[in-house]
Amino acid sequence: MTDNQSYPVPDTATQPTATALTIIDPRWTLFVRVVAAGSLSKAAILLDMPQSMVSRNIALLESQCGERLFHRTGRGVVLTEFGEQLLPCLSDLLANAESLADDIRNLRGKPVGEVVVGMLPSAVRRFAGTLYSAVRAQMPGVRLHLIEGASAQLEEQLHDGRLDMALVLRESEASIGQAHLLARLPLHLVGPAADPMFGNRDIALEKLSGLPLVVPGRPHLLRARLDHLAAEQGVELCVAVEADSVQLQYEVVAAGGGYAIASVLPGSLDQRLMSARVVEPVLERFVVLAESPRRPLTRASREVRRLICSLAMPSI
Repeated sequence: MTDNQSYPVPDTATQPTATALTIIDPRWTLFVRVVAAGSLSKAAILLDMPQSMVSRNIALLESQCGERLFHRTGRGVVLTEFGEQLLPCLSDLLANAESLADDIRNLRGKPVGEVVVGMLPSAVRRFAGTLYSAVRAQMPGVRLHLIEGASAQLEEQLHDGRLDMALVLRESEASIGQAHLLARLPLHLVGPAADPMFGNRDIALEKLSGLPLVVPGRPHLLRARLDHLAAEQGVELCVAVEADSVQLQYEVVAAGGGYAIASVLPGSLDQRLMSARVVEPVLERFVVLAESPRRPLTRASREVRRLICSLAMPSI
């Protein structure tokens, strides 16, 4: 399967250069890329190689397997039953091969490669620049790709394998799982700065009963938690406005639309707003560093993870 003299080989998009390290036949990487693209022509465009070369190498794999891998249709290709059976095994094999190749390349040197990190909007100001500077100083061979998003969006991207790791919010200690706990953030009631309700630093949960609230719409983990707590504590939550981002909630609150319930960082509110910690009971959310189960843990990603954990402040 690796005799390059007996058949045309892919170009550098799938075939390694003389100095690259290949663990398995790159044609299987091509197979996975065709699956993702859904057609030979789209895969050829993405890989910047002739479609005829893509077709030849897929045909060669099918000849070597003695089975068809794809059904050709008018709109592209779909996996045969045989191809469906091979795909998960090959995906795992390719991920392991990439991880092994990375370990071999970095055995005696500094980590190299791209690490994709997701961040909550609240973490960007106090965390992104610090992390970038530390990676640049300590790991010049690592390309840091930072992505900002809401916690639910980042969780979805982790699940899909589009991120190596991400700082996300979890609503309970039980939900932290294998993630790395970075900070505990108490929930606050947020309202207009002139509101006399904020004369005290704390406010009991029962005092929220009947207040017009600006909260995320369902389904949302925080909303579900608040609904459950209200039923458990006998508190009437009156939803005035549904807004699905903290910034949207703050703007509605500043305009007199009600009160938000959010994790408030020191110095993060503008002069229009005030907050008080919700107590009796104290409600916490947890900032964690979660990693994707679908991406290989490379030396570069391990080192970036170590940096994030060492740089994390008590409040993010």
